[in-house]
Amino acid sequence: MEPKAGRREWLGLALLALPLFVLAMDVSVLFLAAPHIGADLAPGPTQWLWAMDVYGFMIAGFLVTMGAVGDRIGRRRLLLIGSVAFAAASALAAFATSPETFIAARAVLGLAGATLMPSTLALIRTMFRDDRQRTTAIAVWMTTFSVGVALGPLVGGALLQVFWWGSVFLFAVPVMALVVLLGRALLPESRVAAPDKVDPASVVLSVTTMIALVYALKELVAGGLDVIAVSVLVLGAVAGTVFVRRQRAIPNPLVAPGLFASRVFRAALTLLTIGIFTITAVNFLVPQFLQMAVGLSPLRAGLLTAPMALSAIGGSLAAPALAARWGAATVIATGAFVSLAGYLVLAQSGSDDPLWTVIVGGALAAFGLSPATVLTTDLVVGAAPEEHAGAAAALSETCGELAVALGIAVMGTLVTAVYRLRLDGLLPPGIGDAARESHTVAERVAAGLPPDTGQAVRGAAREAFGVAFSTVGYVCAVVTAGLGALAVLRLRRRDGITVRV
Repeated sequence: MEPKAGRREWLGLALLALPLFVLAMDVSVLFLAAPHIGADLAPGPTQWLWAMDVYGFMIAGFLVTMGAVGDRIGRRRLLLIGSVAFAAASALAAFATSPETFIAARAVLGLAGATLMPSTLALIRTMFRDDRQRTTAIAVWMTTFSVGVALGPLVGGALLQVFWWGSVFLFAVPVMALVVLLGRALLPESRVAAPDKVDPASVVLSVTTMIALVYALKELVAGGLDVIAVSVLVLGAVAGTVFVRRQRAIPNPLVAPGLFASRVFRAALTLLTIGIFTITAVNFLVPQFLQMAVGLSPLRAGLLTAPMALSAIGGSLAAPALAARWGAATVIATGAFVSLAGYLVLAQSGSDDPLWTVIVGGALAAFGLSPATVLTTDLVVGAAPEEHAGAAAALSETCGELAVALGIAVMGTLVTAVYRLRLDGLLPPGIGDAARESHTVAERVAAGLPPDTGQAVRGAAREAFGVAFSTVGYVCAVVTAGLGALAVLRLRRRDGITVRV
């Protein structure tokens, strides 16, 4: 029987939750502050997509590398280094005066985030050896993300009411300082006893694969078939193929190929990716819908998004007990269809409809998918031997961060496409093409027009954004139905990986 975790381990878990809390805050406040950042820095359409996406691209690109580095140099050491870097990059983002500086800061934040995420999850694997305690610890750890999502809009909205948009990024600085100050006292060092060297070629191939694939997909979705995008896609596919073959051939792989021998392990990663991809649409678009289509202030929009995060908290904390009674496959599949109902409710929301449709729809979507993130992460982490804990954690987080980046890129592009298509039939005669760029641009155009015409442009932009929002709801409903079916088909047999909940 594995030893039980004691007081120090549970206090260490509280400290490990802080970096994830900051990462969640960083994502949610960015969504809330997006209109203000766009109005102040005035980025072009391509710059704005990079400002939103580069953070996720960098995390997705470097997570595998950082997981392997943490296994070798020590997960606690990497966590502390990453905390310092994240605090510095947050300050740079807060005081950015140009789109280029802001994009650079977000890129460094992504790189720092790639050091934090696998380190914390791998340390949980080391500190909580008992299966039940580990599952509970992962549920608490992931619930922290939902708490960050819940408090992010509240804190961010309050800050935006009083200060400039950069203030929302400064929150990370004192929190990361606390992690650095207490990390050595509460967290054990954990690493491979006789570490081998990191293979530089594998690092280059891993980073090239992830960034190239995500970039190419974003460009293909945004602009259709394009020679450059297709070339980058091919580059990513080739680099990925060479990476996989190299991992099988060298004695010091970044990712041990044996981890993928289990069908359940592979299915868990797939389900995690799909679930986070769809829920990103809620986290990304609901705050913008409440501000752009409904016309609420940032603070009120933040308050109305709190029920979604609270529902996610409830679903995450209930996951271990539910799975113990009915099994992980049943809980994940049932939750998926609860989320499907939520997305269908969101799809009925319009700028003139009652706000409860947005609140209830978002809460159902978040509640249904949150158990899947806990249980699939536990499947992945529990399957790996301790010496590969960082690599397994990195794989789990890579799927999650890749899903966030793809969710923003795909759903954001879908919203833009539907918005422009719908707006063409709503704009008053004589209005130029500038209003078609985005709802934010349309508001700026309307401000320079006569009152009646300006009001007509604002109304058209809000209606078009509402139609785009509904379209995303229907798309997410279809994707979530597929997630539920996959859980039933692929997780009924454990295939050698047992997660006791």
